[in-house]
Order: sequence, then structure tokens, then C-alpha cells
Amino acid sequence: MSKVIEQPRYSCALGAEQTVVAIRRAVPVLHSGPGCCNKITSLIGQGEAYAGGSTIPCTNSNERDVVFGGVDKLRSVVKGALQVIDADLYVILTGCTASIVGDDIDSVAQEFRSAGKPVVCAETGGFKTNNYRSHETVVNAVIDQYVDAHRAEGGVQKGLVNVFATVPYQDPYWNGNLAELKRVLDGIGLKANILFGQESGGLPEWKNIPNAEFNIVASSWVGLGIAEHLKKKYGTPYLHFPYLPVGGLETSRFLRQVAEFGKLDKKRAEDFIGREERKFYSFLERMADFLLEFRYGLPRRFYTILDASYAVGFAKYLVNELGILPARQFVVDNTPEEFRDEVRGEFAHLSDRRSAPVEFETDGGVIQQKIREDENKTRALILGSGWDRDLAKDLNADLLILSVPVEYRLVLNCGYAGYNGGLRVIEDLYDRVLGTYR
Repeated sequence: MSKVIEQPRYSCALGAEQTVVAIRRAVPVLHSGPGCCNKITSLIGQGEAYAGGSTIPCTNSNERDVVFGGVDKLRSVVKGALQVIDADLYVILTGCTASIVGDDIDSVAQEFRSAGKPVVCAETGGFKTNNYRSHETVVNAVIDQYVDAHRAEGGVQKGLVNVFATVPYQDPYWNGNLAELKRVLDGIGLKANILFGQESGGLPEWKNIPNAEFNIVASSWVGLGIAEHLKKKYGTPYLHFPYLPVGGLETSRFLRQVAEFGKLDKKRAEDFIGREERKFYSFLERMADFLLEFRYGLPRRFYTILDASYAVGFAKYLVNELGILPARQFVVDNTPEEFRDEVRGEFAHLSDRRSAPVEFETDGGVIQQKIREDENKTRALILGSGWDRDLAKDLNADLLILSVPVEYRLVLNCGYAGYNGGLRVIEDLYDRVLGTYR
């Protein structure tokens, strides 16, 4: 029986087009119906980037293609894209129509690869899954069909790591988050391939994926499929840190686990961590007067309406470093069953003294109704999306928009991961608090 989901917080599988857009000089080629791209972009897109949004080539499949197949049209669209878009990689993605009909996109991609063109493909029929899962599908397809044929020479490089932490554009702050993770990992002696965004080296980084000493997954579950694939394919071990590290405590914990796993120079790692912690906590010390002055007007509890990685990372930071207590916690990324117990375990041990129950719910309307029924009347903080603006207004709560759709924020290089991200959380949170005073 079908179910209507109110206020969706992620897209269908075709949303992995944004994964491609986030790779420097890569372009998705959609074999889908008209309008799919615009709907996805309106939910999780934030500008067109190099070749995104309205510039994405598409076959605009129609009834004729359902009856007779759309392979010839796809071949023509790919050929046109190669002629008019100057890119380093072209990734064919299927929508629902092509996946239902069963068009052989593999043969089309192979035809162009045989002619020396960098064309790969992935099945991303929208009905199959969501864009969290298809993100892994697309990354693995690029590895299998492109990286294998163009891998950098030299073998395993000491200190080289691939980082899988967040889904581009599905996480509105992906660019800033990945840049901060790269900064702190480089600081303890590693060379981090983040693969996406402005701080990435683009396709040369991707070609170097097989040469990594180990891989890092800083996420509750997204990226584990990629790391497992790389382990089987190249024998590369990986470290799993099960949430996005935010703030001083968790970023230091993350770096120490990485340093131990990679057998890094302990003194260098601790020296870097020490410097970063001194800077981080010096800024928190400057907040003391503010926190004392406004202590009766600050949020006392927080509601989370986020994906698993963000929900756990922010909850630990707010509880342990800002002293805000957890109310009801909702995870909205349709976390697969095999990972839910671990997420529950993280919420059960937010600190030595605090835990929080967590609900896995994808329907924003259901979540908002449950929050409205909460009888706790102290000032609240909602960690959610643009969908939750009216809820926050009705409850006289503070809203920090952390997930899609963003709508009411312009995001450029902002990020919330790491030491710098923790400071940004404080600025953005208490900026909203101060905005309520006259």
C-alpha cells in the first residue's frame, strides 16, 4: 500500500545527479522524463555549479520511448553533450521510465568508452531507492568504469586517505564540511582525498583512489558501501567514525581514532589537536559573559529532525559542550534497518549522564505533530529544514536550518564539521537568539 509522505527531506534515486555535479568538471546525462531534474534541483540543488541545474543534458523521455525504447535518443544526447560541454567525465543516469523499460545504458556507455570518451553509467531509477543509497551506487560506478582504467601509478602511498563523509547537496553544507575535514586530517599528517567540491583536486584525486593507505567513513551509514567495495576491490582497509564530528570534543576524538588506526606520528597529531583545542576553547571562554547575561532566554532543549550523521553529531555537541538538553530526536534519512541499532546506541550514550530516545520517521508532518504535542514549554531549539519555519514560529522556538530544503538561507562555503564548524554553530545559533531581543 502506497503512502504519501509530507514534507520530504530527501529525493528519489535520481538525486544522485548532484553527486556528479559535485565532482569538478563532471556532468550528469539524464535518461529520464522531462521535469525530473528541475524537481530534484528545487529540493536539494544550490546553484548550477559547473554543469548542473538547467544545463544538465536530458533525453526527456516520452511515450514513444516507452514503446520503442530510448537507447537511440540517449546515444544522440550523449554525443551532443560531448560536443557542447567541456567536461572531464560524463555520467549517464536513468530515471524511472528508462529503468522500467530496461534500456541498455551499459552498452551506450561502453560504446563511447571504446571510442576513448570518459563516459560511465549507473542505474538510478527514482523508484528503486533514495539519493543516499544512489550516491553510493554512482561513486562505485565511477570507480569501476573510470578509475580502474585511469588509475594513477605508484601503488599505495603512505598517508593518503579517501574520505567519505557526506552526500553533496543533500547536505547543504557539504562543501564546507569536507573542506574542514580535509584541513584537520592534513593537520595530523595525512593527505586527504575528499573527491568533491572546491578543495578537491577533481578527477586526478579520483584516479588516486586505489593508492590510498586507508579510507575514512565519517558518517552513520552512507559511504560504508563504498568503503566495503574498495576493500574488496583493492584491499584497502577503512575506519568507520559513525557520525559527523562537530566541535572540540568530537573532532579531537575523531582525529585520535584516525591517528591510532593509521599508526601516525602521535606527537604530531597531539600537537595539532592541542593547538586547535586551545583556539576553539578560547572563543568559548569569550562567551561566558554572554551566557551568564542571557541564561534565562537561551534554548534549554533541542529537537532534531535530521539525517543520522547530523543528528548524532549535533546532539553530542549540544549536550556536551553547550549544555542544551535533548528533547525528542527524529532521524529522517530512512536509515536501513541494519544500521539503526548503532544509531540508537549513539543516542543512548550522548554523554556519561545523558541519553535520548530516537525515532526513525520520514514523514515531516508526523514529526511536526509529535513536537507540537510535547508539553514541555521551556524555550526550544529545532534543528531541521526550511519546512520547519512555521513550526518554530508557532512554538516560539529557535530554528537552525541544517537540512534540505534550505530555502531561507544562502549557502556558499559554510560548514559545521570540525573545530571551525563548532564555532559556526555557536554563531548561527545565538545570532538567532539575539535576534529575538529588542
